Amino acid sequence: MDRAELADFLRHRREALRPADVGLPEGVRRRTAGLRREEVAALVGMSTDYYARLEQQRGPQPSEQMVVALTRALRLSLDERDHLYRLTGHHPPRRTRGGDHVSPALLRVLDRLVDTPALVLSDLAETLAQNRLAVALLGDQMRYEGLARSAFHRWFTDPAERASYPVEDHAHQLELQASGLRAALSLAGGGGRPRELVEALLASSEEFATIWSRHAVHQRFDDRKTLLHPELGRIEVNCQALFTEDQSQTLLVLTATPGSDDDAKLRLLDVIGVGRFAEQG
Repeated sequence: MDRAELADFLRHRREALRPADVGLPEGVRRRTAGLRREEVAALVGMSTDYYARLEQQRGPQPSEQMVVALTRALRLSLDERDHLYRLTGHHPPRRTRGGDHVSPALLRVLDRLVDTPALVLSDLAETLAQNRLAVALLGDQMRYEGLARSAFHRWFTDPAERASYPVEDHAHQLELQASGLRAALSLAGGGGRPRELVEALLASSEEFATIWSRHAVHQRFDDRKTLLHPELGRIEVNCQALFTEDQSQTLLVLTATPGSDDDAKLRLLDVIGVGRFAEQG
């Protein structure tokens, strides 16, 4: 662990960010450039004292989990992420398609979406980041581990996954989930983590095996869908998708027609918060 270089790197990256870059208000006049230490600490999920000690060359070695959190909080590129791993005495993760590194460009847009649900998804339908309203609408989608991180996998193995959709839409969603996984498998060249998911689902779900045999492939999201919220009921949302250049990650933004009942329900999410929905999830 190179404490001196780490401290300098963290300070420079912190000072290069403005509050708006990470979805924070400007607030009162700032005496120094960039974010405050306490703001970075809050984004990372560590104490201000812990973060301050890192910048003062006297902190303990951060865990790899903490390095991931620092990478996202400071909006680091892949090269900067790998550099941070080395400075903290860790080996950088292999650069594979579908990794956990969230595109900084998509994060910058997500940070500015404070009045409508939005989330960043991998090509395996893993939620990599979601804003507060997306949590209120869909629950904490980042709590899953292993194969269950993929909504493709959960749809065919976890009955609770289908609770967010009306029963009459389940058949369509079955086709959509399987065809989305086939698109991911194709983009990965037929192997890797998509192949692992496919093999696991073929072994555990006859329903998946039947639909998989139809060879449907489809990477697009529905332009419009109906979601079920445990307190607000049916909500019709429009889906806008912004892809990274290599199609490996997507920023999905959910909106409703202005002035509609659905729009009013999305606004109520701000009041309801994660509440009962997150507990049920």
